[in-house]
Amino acid sequence: MLAEAYPAALGDIGIAPSGLALHWPSLDADVYMPSLMQGVFGTKHRMAAQLGAAGGRVTTAAKAAAAWKNGAKGGRSRKQA
Repeated sequence: MLAEAYPAALGDIGIAPSGLALHWPSLDADVYMPSLMQGVFGTKHRMAAQLGAAGGRVTTAAKAAAAWKNGAKGGRSRKQA
């Protein structure tokens, strides 16, 4: 639910009365802080994979030129079995 929320909705955040959770009243969503700290919502590997995927989607002129140059060489080399 939080992943699909608009940035403005994410800005409306508070701390639950217990002090153990973050609460988004407009989204009716809570995140229990001890679980977040223990990695319940994702391992380091999963988090790194998500960041890498986001970085891979970035398009720049330098990246496009490198892809074109690599394509001119015949593309990515095949994996050895």
